Amino acid sequence: MSIRRIALTSAAVTLAFTTLAQARPDTRAMTCQQTQALIQSHGSAVLTTGPNTYALYVRQYSNACDWSLIPAVGFVPTLDGQCLVHRCREPLYTPPG
Repeated sequence: MSIRRIALTSAAVTLAFTTLAQARPDTRAMTCQQTQALIQSHGSAVLTTGPNTYALYVRQYSNACDWSLIPAVGFVPTLDGQCLVHRCREPLYTPPG
């Protein structure tokens, strides 16, 4: 295999992975309604919320969280302000027993 072909293949693979990494929706580029609709339609979604931040957001009544976690209220930045969404978090208390 020639050096040129290896370089072209490497460039194509790098471009493909860069495009996939940027495919995560950014809440700052959507309205609150669009953000909530995206989460509702997919059940859960990993969303970018800042230059270096992202998280998994889920429906309010969802089984997308791990067994020890529950959907809890959170807020993300959107084009039209702060938007109410749900994230998987540990419960505030542990029931006795």
